[in-house]
Amino acid sequence: MTNHFDRRQFLTAAAAGIALTGVPGRAAPAGDKPAALGGKPVRTSGGSKPWPIVSEADEKAVGEVVRAGRWYRSQSVERFEEEYAGLNGAKYCVAVSSGTSALFASLGGLGIGPGDEVIVAPYTFVATVNVALLHYAMPVFADTDRETFLVDPRKIEAAMTDRTAAIIPVHIGGAPCDMDAILAVAKKRNIPVIEDACQAHLARWRDRNVGNWGTTGCFSFQVSKNLSSGEGGAILTNDQGIAARCYAFHNNCRKPKVAAYDFTYEGGRATNLRMTELQGALLLSQMKGLEERAKTRSDNADYLTRLLREIPGIMPAKAYEGATRNAYHLYMFRYDPAQFANMPRAKFLAALGKEGIHGSGGYGPLNKAAFIKNALNSRPYLRVYGEKAVQEWEERNRCPENDKLCEEAVWFTQGMFLGPRSDMDQIAEAVRKIHAYAPQLAAL
Repeated sequence: MTNHFDRRQFLTAAAAGIALTGVPGRAAPAGDKPAALGGKPVRTSGGSKPWPIVSEADEKAVGEVVRAGRWYRSQSVERFEEEYAGLNGAKYCVAVSSGTSALFASLGGLGIGPGDEVIVAPYTFVATVNVALLHYAMPVFADTDRETFLVDPRKIEAAMTDRTAAIIPVHIGGAPCDMDAILAVAKKRNIPVIEDACQAHLARWRDRNVGNWGTTGCFSFQVSKNLSSGEGGAILTNDQGIAARCYAFHNNCRKPKVAAYDFTYEGGRATNLRMTELQGALLLSQMKGLEERAKTRSDNADYLTRLLREIPGIMPAKAYEGATRNAYHLYMFRYDPAQFANMPRAKFLAALGKEGIHGSGGYGPLNKAAFIKNALNSRPYLRVYGEKAVQEWEERNRCPENDKLCEEAVWFTQGMFLGPRSDMDQIAEAVRKIHAYAPQLAAL
């Protein structure tokens, strides 16, 4: 099995439990050589729960919908919207087909379009930027705070112009952004904040769930997520008008509970981003284990952080003072090769893999992605923004802190944090062994 995946491969493999499953293997004594040097691996089995977790109740819920033949958006989706809004303390929820759809419909519901700029984080999944491009808005990157892996609120303010129409902070890996600072910046200019909480189910800022702080909050139920229906998404808001516009955007300009061919709502552009009844039924069932699993992840991750902080060159992501719960969809830390005999990160990850601990190097610098430049050089963008603005985009969107982070980041996925505490001891022991034998490993 390879030890360094691209993001999609890594999340899918880890979430599905492709790392060997079963009872946890023994923790190797501290004096053992790393497995890459012929020693015994720290873990020979266990360490990643199969994901998604499927119960008889899940099968029953989906089976009832299948047998009823009511597979379209109906009672289960509507009930899920009510329960998910209640779970997060929000007034309104619009269930959609994916997290990308949630972001896309939020921008649509807020009327974002050609000529507008949308401030985004450079350390995120590609969808955060794609949705701005789909509305022919100009994505503008605000650099990352390397210590937290999150967008730096000071850089958001510096990136704002008269064209700024929305801010999309990303609670990456389930870690809450500094919502106090971000909302303060947005309030100065009356700019809407769209929280990308796709990876942050039940994460909390000042004891209130993320996704319920901004103008809207967007969630994903893709298969690797902490709450999953294979695909799916949701928009939260406390504004009735915005909820209505997001609903209309995702449902071909319809109002809720109207005749199938009633398109009289006074909205603008719209499309079909509906969630199916099968997804709604599955999510209602899956929600029952969400809180318990969130607590298990949090307890294990906090314990692992205490262990890893003792190892030179390993820097777990820091949390902002107001972050009262991290959802730990990803466990993220920075790796300093200088403390490991200048061993490249790829070799570090390979050595971890030999120990039975599978990690990833995470995202690359999204602001440098070729598809963005291609989009900006397309005819619609050149017509709206002009050649000068497009030519200056690259210089304006340099993110040096994010560049560094992309070279030093290491991830573990959420399935690795659903087992016993001894799994965390094994992870820490593997890193200790690699650190102790770093010169020999670096020379391989």
